[in-house]
Amino acid sequence: MQADENYQHLEYIDAQKVYLTVAEKGFESEELFTKLGNTFYFNAQYDEAAKWYGRIFDLGEEPKNNIVLLRYSQALQAIGQDELAGQFYDSYLTKTGTEKSSKRAIDYLELIEQNSGRYDIKVLEKIYDENKISFGKTILGNNLVYASTQTTQTFENKRSAWDGLSFLSLYEVEINQENEVVGKPSKLKGILKSDYHDSSPVFTADGNTIYFTRSNITSARKNDRNLKIYRSKKVDGKWSKAEELNFNSDLYSSAHPALNADETKLYFSSDRPGGFGESDLYVAQITPEGLIGAPENLGPKVNTSGKETFPFVTDKNELYFSSDGHFGLGGMDVFYIKMNDKEFGNLLNVGAPVNSYADDFAFGIDERTKRGFISSNRTDSTGVFVYDNIYSFIEKTPIVDLYFANIEGYVTDKQTGKPIENATITFKDPDNNLYITLQTDINGYYSTETNKFLVYSIRAEKEDYDTDEKISESNLEHQRIDFQLQKNKEPIIPGTDLAKVLNIPIIHFDFDKSNIRPDAQIEIEKVLAVLNEYPKMRLAIRSHTDSRGSDSYNQALSERRAKSTLEYLVNKGVNRSRLTATGLGESELVNRCSDGVPCSEQEHQQNRRSEFIVLD
Repeated sequence: MQADENYQHLEYIDAQKVYLTVAEKGFESEELFTKLGNTFYFNAQYDEAAKWYGRIFDLGEEPKNNIVLLRYSQALQAIGQDELAGQFYDSYLTKTGTEKSSKRAIDYLELIEQNSGRYDIKVLEKIYDENKISFGKTILGNNLVYASTQTTQTFENKRSAWDGLSFLSLYEVEINQENEVVGKPSKLKGILKSDYHDSSPVFTADGNTIYFTRSNITSARKNDRNLKIYRSKKVDGKWSKAEELNFNSDLYSSAHPALNADETKLYFSSDRPGGFGESDLYVAQITPEGLIGAPENLGPKVNTSGKETFPFVTDKNELYFSSDGHFGLGGMDVFYIKMNDKEFGNLLNVGAPVNSYADDFAFGIDERTKRGFISSNRTDSTGVFVYDNIYSFIEKTPIVDLYFANIEGYVTDKQTGKPIENATITFKDPDNNLYITLQTDINGYYSTETNKFLVYSIRAEKEDYDTDEKISESNLEHQRIDFQLQKNKEPIIPGTDLAKVLNIPIIHFDFDKSNIRPDAQIEIEKVLAVLNEYPKMRLAIRSHTDSRGSDSYNQALSERRAKSTLEYLVNKGVNRSRLTATGLGESELVNRCSDGVPCSEQEHQQNRRSEFIVLD
């Protein structure tokens, strides 16, 4: 048979080609133009997409699906028609009541309040001094190691240009299990002291390697403003001479190192060129031999146009850091974000009382005991600033991801209802940046975590199916968004129903009549285009009715309508021998809606259908 030969040669019914043929003959309908617009839009052919979407509005009616307004505006913008694009985008927002991103409406203070009160905090009284600087959070054995201007001695009678105090040195003090000071502070033993600032140490788990921040003292331009990161190792129980890391520079600062749990990554702050703001957070790989790789910026989800500094990484790969660029309570606040490989979770302010009106930084926590330290230039009197001092805290309850939401759904074949496995689901954020790409499972199911305050465009696509796209809603913790994809390519084999491939649910006739209406002509023209492309194809035209009315009446009506469809195609040049016409009345219902059964209009419509079955 000819159909079998076509199948062997991989000949297919191509829905896009059919729709284009019908449209170029001058036939017009919203469905026709939407189909063509979508086809070109999803293949990034925005000039053609704009052309066919525009034809919808030439019909003098608004599209039934509001997302057409969004796609048309995006297509117009892509081809440089910004003003017109803006008009249709505004129309989309008006009709859907959707903002591009509801994040603008977030009450950040309310979110901070919801994560506040999770800590009990108190000052380290035995080393507290409003007239001197102390900060740090690093534990070595039973000691807290921190930086302080506690000494009154200065190098060559010089003082720091930052604040006029003596230079920072590393100190250690014994603490108990409640993180209370029980000993007397002393300078960290060894040869780690320099003539300028030394601060923010971090140790490897075995205690034999230290990374810390030091003023630039290795160039001719010695100063206490430009900072570098140094490393020292214990040799025979003593610290060796500290050496600066390879990514340091005399032209900018690198400071405040932190290690991940397995000590393969070094996090730090730097104002090196190419960042997002005053200082950014970076990460560098550490090889088993101790070589430091090239620093990588942590990106815009962490870094801002402001200052990001003092990173701390937990055993669970959670990043805490201080920033004045993200929304906070004042000065620098401490923020939290979960890291998964190169992806990040949602950024959260840890709330009060760790954060305050002042600068709050150098956060560190023991995940087992939930105790830690934070440094701040606050006092008990709100609005009064002093020099930096160290506070201890205990975390009573874990941080809550207030941005967390979930979107899930199923992708199925529009005609068969069967799940579509390995369909690609693409999420894009309000700025059209890729958020995540997923594949449906054997059940056609997908699921992902999202930010509840953002609106996402979600695209479902699969080879040989029309692509579809939907828009999520904001401020919902859970959404189910399903897709029914229309097959657009079908192999030419006996039994194929062109009506399913070409989205022809019914050939419309006026009540109790069998003459072809103008809107029905568009549907039959789709079939004609396929018949013209494959001149040896033979079709069986089958017409069905619903159960309303007598059996004999429905049988006769369906026969007249099938014959009218055949005659239309013959009048268009199709050889009569290629066609058969059969009326089946209500004999092959597709649902429960037989005589006497109460059904909705939509259920009855499922039975009023036309079929165009390939015979050979």
